[in-house]
Amino acid sequence: MDEGECTEFKCVELDESLVNLSSTENPKVYLELVHDYVFKVSFPDTKLGYFIMDEPSPLGNLEGPNASRVLAAAVGNCLSASLAFCLRKYKVQLKTIKTEVEPVVERNKEGYWRVTRINVKIAPEFEGEVDSAQFNRCLELFEKYCVVTGAVRSGIDVNVNVNTPRTQ
Repeated sequence: MDEGECTEFKCVELDESLVNLSSTENPKVYLELVHDYVFKVSFPDTKLGYFIMDEPSPLGNLEGPNASRVLAAAVGNCLSASLAFCLRKYKVQLKTIKTEVEPVVERNKEGYWRVTRINVKIAPEFEGEVDSAQFNRCLELFEKYCVVTGAVRSGIDVNVNVNTPRTQ
């Protein structure tokens, strides 16, 4: 899009307290081992506070979702929220959105398990008639505004730093 060119969706004024998508803040997530492969995942700036993650058998007992499912949920949530945002901006009367997300886990060339793709089915439900032009415009736009999906598709730099114990 050329500078100065504007669509209704891109140039909408937003209350910054409602949207954190383009925020300069980098909220932190904290994890702490509870036992075995169960981790408490904390979000100190949210009402939820924390949830539990665990690995499936044979490592864990799925006391909570594993990382692949949380990644899939992040992609599904981001896509669904982006679609809802666009539809609402175009005044489409949205009743609900139901989304099914399937992370496909396969071995890579080196033999390590990886999420190789994520299948997403989004089913919006509407109140009354839907203007097909507005709906189709949102279909063209919404994926571009999904922060998580865009990052996953283009690859994410992951910077890892492990604190090492002092040794004698």
